[in-house]
Amino acid sequence: MVLHAADFGRPMKQHVDVTLEALADPVRRGAIDLLRKKPRRAGELADALAQSAPSMSRHLRVLRKSGLVEEDGIEDDARVRVYRLRAEPFRALSDWLAEVQNFWNAELASFKAHAERTRKIK
Repeated sequence: MVLHAADFGRPMKQHVDVTLEALADPVRRGAIDLLRKKPRRAGELADALAQSAPSMSRHLRVLRKSGLVEEDGIEDDARVRVYRLRAEPFRALSDWLAEVQNFWNAELASFKAHAERTRKIK
């Protein structure tokens, strides 16, 4: 599934599912960690993550299709692709995690209030 800017009108859950599926692999998470520092060529990522070029290519394809990364060509050499992170999927994931965190904050506050009421009764 390839995500484009227009796709972000879809329900957030679909985007979060695609993002989490792409991030389920440790090699892909490693690539994301490296790309957080700066854009990189596929070969740089493969070397840093001890992956063969075909293996890294498959991982990058998953990251591209999920919308987590984008590739740009270099003007001097059309064969070279540089990969960089895209912010939108990470924002959607962050928003979803904030919703989950808000749920747990409310649950813990409710439990705390109950525990304090119970303790005062005794």
